[in-house]
Amino acid sequence: MRPTIDWDGEVITIIDQTALPGEYRALTLHTVDALIEAIQRLAVRGAPALGVAGVLGVALSARAHPNDPDAVRAEAERLATARPTAANLSWGVQHALDHFADSADAVSTLAHQVLSADERNNRLLCERAAEVIIEQCGSRPLRALTICNSGALAAVHWGTGLGAIRALAEQGVIEEVLSCETRPLLQGARLTVWELAQLGIPHRLCVDSAGPAAISRGLVDCVVVGADRITANGDVANKIGTYALACAAAQADIPFVVVAPDETIDPTLPDGTRIPIEDRPAEEVRSVGGLLTTLPKTPVFNPAFDITPISLITAVVTTGTIFTGRAVTRDGSPTKSLATAHLDNA
Repeated sequence: MRPTIDWDGEVITIIDQTALPGEYRALTLHTVDALIEAIQRLAVRGAPALGVAGVLGVALSARAHPNDPDAVRAEAERLATARPTAANLSWGVQHALDHFADSADAVSTLAHQVLSADERNNRLLCERAAEVIIEQCGSRPLRALTICNSGALAAVHWGTGLGAIRALAEQGVIEEVLSCETRPLLQGARLTVWELAQLGIPHRLCVDSAGPAAISRGLVDCVVVGADRITANGDVANKIGTYALACAAAQADIPFVVVAPDETIDPTLPDGTRIPIEDRPAEEVRSVGGLLTTLPKTPVFNPAFDITPISLITAVVTTGTIFTGRAVTRDGSPTKSLATAHLDNA
């Protein structure tokens, strides 16, 4: 599979995720406006990929306006707020602006560096997360549940939550993956199932509202997800429906593990109550494939994300740290301390 997002020094190329699974196609983006539009309609999405998009968007603007820093900063400001919940996007924009203070060429060089680092860093992150999951569950065939898409399509390569499941599968310890459908735009049904099929990992599509029921029936050994923003205390914003899965996992005493790069951490926010939540267009709920599923002017509540407190999370695994929340038990006794596990693997 080609990189989800790429930069050749002149234009940005993305995989159009709105076309999957029916068509696998690339789009070429020549302007920051085109990139913003692609981000908002979810043609490119996922926390790591949005961080890269932030850097590449500033590189694109710097190439277009090499002698007009005000124009670059104006475009960067609009880009940074294209999806308000995603911390990685604003991080990428600011990271690139810091380099633009040196020169437009410095931003382009940074873009190539960020692209090459993404696959390497995320693969190491996923291997670390896989170790944490095995420590919590034991080395046995696992039935994992995930929501949204946190695989290669959510990054340049590899991914986060789904990437950890992929790492477990490579070790032969995945029996099956339940993939929740996921609002908005059925990203689990369209994207995660497509990735799992490409990888040959056994899976079933799970109705979103049935995820907690699957956990309560003992059909799930662990829940593994990505994140769009992590606060200073470890609270997590992730795709809508994540909170219900965390509640069910806590009730069932199974691990709930979040996997994300360090750039997803927002140290300026003390807890999840301060995270801005993106509301999506009502049309995404009123119709499917252009066909109305309700009355045409029905008011809609369509948040893209919810907040899961650290108290419901077993571990938030990032590139450089592990936040720990609730402990789980196995055979009547607590599992290995995650803090100790982190120090051992640092």
